Amino acid sequence: MATKQPRLNVVLEPSVYKTIVRLSEKEGLSMSLIARDLIREALTIYEDQYWAKEAEAREKTFTHRSALRHGDVWK
Repeated sequence: MATKQPRLNVVLEPSVYKTIVRLSEKEGLSMSLIARDLIREALTIYEDQYWAKEAEAREKTFTHRSALRHGDVWK
């Protein structure tokens, strides 16, 4: 069955490949699905780290004097 989803070829270290094979067998899913899910999870972690750094930077410049009031934001 043809799919319109983009594809990606990846070269893996033997130990990583073996781990994906084992996970695939254990979960009863294809290696492709296992790899997809692992990449999604890694991207979520990466994004969380990015936004945590952004929040930390914004927090350093925050002052109550310049903050918007609830009523001003939700007019």
